[in-house]
Amino acid sequence: MQLTKKKKEGIKRISTTVVLIILAAAFGFPFFWMIMTSIKPTQEVLIYPPKILPKVLYLLNYVEAATMIPYFRYLWNTVYIAVVWTSGIMFCSTLTAYGFSRLKWKGRDIFFYIMLATMMVPFQVILIPLFVMYAKIHWVGTFKPLTWPGFLGFSGAFYIFLMRQFFMTLPKDLEDAAKIDGCNELQVFLRIMLPLVKPGLAAVVLFCFVAVWNDFLEPLVYINSQDKYTLALGIYNFAAARYSSWPRLMASAIEISLPVVIVFFFVQKTFIQGITLTGIKG
Repeated sequence: MQLTKKKKEGIKRISTTVVLIILAAAFGFPFFWMIMTSIKPTQEVLIYPPKILPKVLYLLNYVEAATMIPYFRYLWNTVYIAVVWTSGIMFCSTLTAYGFSRLKWKGRDIFFYIMLATMMVPFQVILIPLFVMYAKIHWVGTFKPLTWPGFLGFSGAFYIFLMRQFFMTLPKDLEDAAKIDGCNELQVFLRIMLPLVKPGLAAVVLFCFVAVWNDFLEPLVYINSQDKYTLALGIYNFAAARYSSWPRLMASAIEISLPVVIVFFFVQKTFIQGITLTGIKG
């Protein structure tokens, strides 16, 4: 009987591993194909039947992809927007989540549910009113619509919810002990609570940074000067240009994806820990 149970557990473990390998291959193959295409000459990409591995490594595609467009200008624009917006979301979401989770005030739960309801409103619904408002205050054509609204919590409902879950996992005794020692509410937040939710902050940073980094619609709507283009807009123009080719296009896509992969590599441990802890208490 014991042997049969071990066999069942072994079969279950092997089946799970096989399924995970298949899923990993299905999701990873397009990225692998993109890498292989980026190091092929254009003539080799167009042959039929296609070959996965290149005959000759043609790394010049990366140089050409970075020089045919002002890559570093677009890179700086994207980094600036992502850092400022992420900083604003961190500032706003942590303070708001702390108020929703640790402070008691009349109507707290009602306002929290109203805030969650805003997640169901598609961005496209409010795009035109926002554009009209930004046009009247002369923000269109600048980075301001893509940066400063983050400090007001715009599109931050998900991040507020995420940080609220982290704050709710912290024991009340820590807060009470700090207040007995003479800490006010702000000192409790900065010295006690905030250091304990670093995994949550890492999750917010990664989610927000990736969302802004990959954003195409908002820069397309608000930016009308090529000097202020982001990488997403730059690769779009590169793909539409007559001189573009598939190897250079794939090289550009990898150059855009690489910073996000590097960021995830450095915060993956804290990020996974944060996602695991999110659902402990609701």
